[in-house]
Amino acid sequence: SFGQYTVYFERIHIHGKYLICFLLFAVLYIVSYCIITRYKRKSDDHEDEDAVVNRISLYLCTFTLAVSGGAVFLLPFSIISNEILLSFPKNYYIQWLNGSLIHALIDNDAASMESLYDLWEFYLPYLYSCISLMGGLLLLMCTPVGLSRMFTVMGQLLVKPTILEDLDEQIYCIHLQEEALQRRLNGMSVGDVLLNKELDNIRNQRNKLERRKKASGWEKNLLYPIVMLILLTGTTISVLMVALNILYLLVDETAMPKGSTDRGIGNTSLSTFGVAQAALEIILMFYLMVSSVVGFYSLRVFEGLTPRKDDTTMTTIIGCCVSILVLSSALPVMSRTLGITRFDLLGDFGRFNWLGNFYIVLSYNLLFAVVTTLCLVRKFTSAVREELLKALGLDKLQLSNSPTDPESGKLSANGHQKTL
Repeated sequence: SFGQYTVYFERIHIHGKYLICFLLFAVLYIVSYCIITRYKRKSDDHEDEDAVVNRISLYLCTFTLAVSGGAVFLLPFSIISNEILLSFPKNYYIQWLNGSLIHALIDNDAASMESLYDLWEFYLPYLYSCISLMGGLLLLMCTPVGLSRMFTVMGQLLVKPTILEDLDEQIYCIHLQEEALQRRLNGMSVGDVLLNKELDNIRNQRNKLERRKKASGWEKNLLYPIVMLILLTGTTISVLMVALNILYLLVDETAMPKGSTDRGIGNTSLSTFGVAQAALEIILMFYLMVSSVVGFYSLRVFEGLTPRKDDTTMTTIIGCCVSILVLSSALPVMSRTLGITRFDLLGDFGRFNWLGNFYIVLSYNLLFAVVTTLCLVRKFTSAVREELLKALGLDKLQLSNSPTDPESGKLSANGHQKTL
């Protein structure tokens, strides 16, 4: 009968919904596990007394990192799904995204049972509000630093153009230094820790120079400028959007990010230019998230949490996972507060009292724009500032960037700065 077919299709939808949710989380969990095991210190597995504790900690950290990934992808997935639903309003399978899958990922009705009503309606939103507030403040510190630091990081990963440089001569000089240090180490009965570190640094420099020498012409002369131009464009657009949002806040009350208005997915587009603007918003959100992580590890307070391949303790991994969870949880709030997107799918979790305070939101936008601009100005004027300090004889006061910066030179074991 018709009723039996209806029940049958409802069961199929329910099973399909939970199957897709499970597969999405399984993919995130596997990726998170691979990332953690890549950096985890291998010696931790050989300690019998701590093996069980480390194993449990590994699973908990993997779960935390997977949840962080889900929090990062949640808002972009919702934005692109909203645009797809508006583009295909009569397609049955597309509408199923709105009716079942998306709401299951974000606002599952099964979680609103009477036994969990108080927890879901009050405690979880309050806890999420506190975490988002801490994460928003942490993002305010990390993201501007990360936006300026991204140029240095990409400069280390890519091959820079060789302009008026003799790589063969530099490789020859590095090779002589390596041989001299190796002879000194061979003449010692006990190896010197500082000399070993200096030898490793010299070998790393030699490998980088050899990589630059072997790189193709398009990689040296085309890829590097294009990537730098993309970073500069993304940073400029982010700052301009924040500046425009500040103007909107001053003249329009609807620009305030206080909670959602229950528009629902697929009802209306919040992007003026449709899919193109939605894609730009998603790209900027991912860019800000990556920049915040880079900025987090660039701050001196959190330098000790920087993971190292096959040499990261379990305690450091726990700290990294918790920090990334806080950052990712606050990403939707920051994106909405800065005006990167007008889309808000936080539901009850988005109705924070502090988001309705005009002065808090305006101050957040002003601080982000000012600090980001200052970081970028400091980044691109560092060379000029160092030359002025040298001309004035103030370079020994260390008023400029630290000499350990990869772009300003390496600090050798004897305390002298070496610049190639």
